[in-house]
Amino acid sequence: MNDAFKALSDPTRRKILDLLKDRDMTAGEIADHFNMTKPSISQHLKLLKNAGLIQDEKQGQYVIYSLHTTVFQELISWAFSFTENNKDREGEK
Repeated sequence: MNDAFKALSDPTRRKILDLLKDRDMTAGEIADHFNMTKPSISQHLKLLKNAGLIQDEKQGQYVIYSLHTTVFQELISWAFSFTENNKDREGEK
């Protein structure tokens, strides 16, 4: 989960995730949305993949990137655990 939070701390990586929320994309399609080199985008994709936030699949000569929702579900469950604990405490008062 630490890798996921580190990956989410960067605005470029968050924008990549926003793009992938709408549809699966190749690295080139993702790079078209940024004013940076393709190797820089590849580095961001690598960090997102290592954090488990995205996955890739080879299709012919292209690699298609998509969201990997399992890690997002874990992060959301973790965050909601704080609100559930607070509700339990408020009920005890």
